[in-house]
Amino acid sequence: MTKKTVQSPLQLGRAVEWPKTPEEAKLDAVPNPQAGTDYLVRFTVPEFTSICPVTGQPDFAHLVIDYAPGRFLLESKSLKLFVASFRNHGAFHEDCTVMIGKRIAEEIKPKWLRIGGYWYPRGGVPIDVFWQTGKLPNGLWVPDQGVAPYRGRG
Repeated sequence: MTKKTVQSPLQLGRAVEWPKTPEEAKLDAVPNPQAGTDYLVRFTVPEFTSICPVTGQPDFAHLVIDYAPGRFLLESKSLKLFVASFRNHGAFHEDCTVMIGKRIAEEIKPKWLRIGGYWYPRGGVPIDVFWQTGKLPNGLWVPDQGVAPYRGRG
């Protein structure tokens, strides 16, 4: 078994090219200085954009990513570059949401991870997509994701 170390060089602190596709994007893992403590990390992406694979029109979502770190943390600049790579990526809401969750889980191997994709309506139908992996550490407080259900004008 190989020991994972900090990827070198990190994208943080230097100019990097914007990835053109999610597959091209690099997610950076950094050592967790509190690896022996169970705690929650939340990333919120309120302006996520991708492209409808059928119409080519933009789709918008509010993503909330919660995870309980293991040995590694997800470096935030690399996450920003990764989610921006979806701007020209054609995929359905479900595929984008689950793909992001799986990719993060694969890269940092958290104890537990969940992603909520709260997609804005197109054609009058909002779609919310949820995915999780791992086992929630016993006793870990996990707040509500804080995104209200879509209510429209009602």
